[in-house]
Amino acid sequence: MSQSTHRAVPAVSARPPARSTSRAQARVAVVLATVSVAFLLFDAVIHLMLIGPVVDSFTQLGYPLGAVRGIAIVELICLALYVIPRTSILGAVLLTGYLGGAVSAHVRVESPILSTVLFPVYVGIAVWGALYLRDARLRALFPLRTPEADA
Repeated sequence: MSQSTHRAVPAVSARPPARSTSRAQARVAVVLATVSVAFLLFDAVIHLMLIGPVVDSFTQLGYPLGAVRGIAIVELICLALYVIPRTSILGAVLLTGYLGGAVSAHVRVESPILSTVLFPVYVGIAVWGALYLRDARLRALFPLRTPEADA
């Protein structure tokens, strides 16, 4: 009876391994994540509290007040997925959709561009920037430079 020998074949990657996260990158990632999470958490809480400015904003945007708490719960779920390391990329994708809805709502009512319409874009950049800086796999998937440029 012959026994065949099987060797493990190493996986071949089209890209070189991404560089690990430097200490400076990690610090910037923490700042970006902290600021974006703090803002989104504050936003969700004031929606749940249904304070005056939220009521005014929803009225101006043409949304029924009955939708406020549901939207806040969706935001909290997306945020929870973002802060859990194992599901952070899914959370960032869902937050991107949530923030895109905010942009759309403000474009529809012709809100000021730089201060109001683009603010959710700024938050989304912080959300993704934090992930990009702390996750080498994400940097490998979306390199800002090609390996040839590094040579």
